Amino acid sequence: MANINIRIDSDIKKNAEAVFANIGITPTAAINLFYKQVIRTKSIPFELKADIPNVKTVFALDELEQMEKNPEKYKGHSSVDSLMKDLL
Repeated sequence: MANINIRIDSDIKKNAEAVFANIGITPTAAINLFYKQVIRTKSIPFELKADIPNVKTVFALDELEQMEKNPEKYKGHSSVDSLMKDLL
């Protein structure tokens, strides 16, 4: 047997241990299962990918970029009242 010492956020630990308890395994068993899957698949046993923004987010980011490049084309507001008046 070997020991592993890791540091983990306390909320992550608490929430994960609640899931383990709910399905009837210990944290040690869960980590052993993870390691066995790594060995079996010779990979991380779940998909890892970057967050890819959806179409609306991409559009909003493009619009923001245009606003920053061409501020003269967009109306600004000097107060919340002015902004709210335009919105309503």
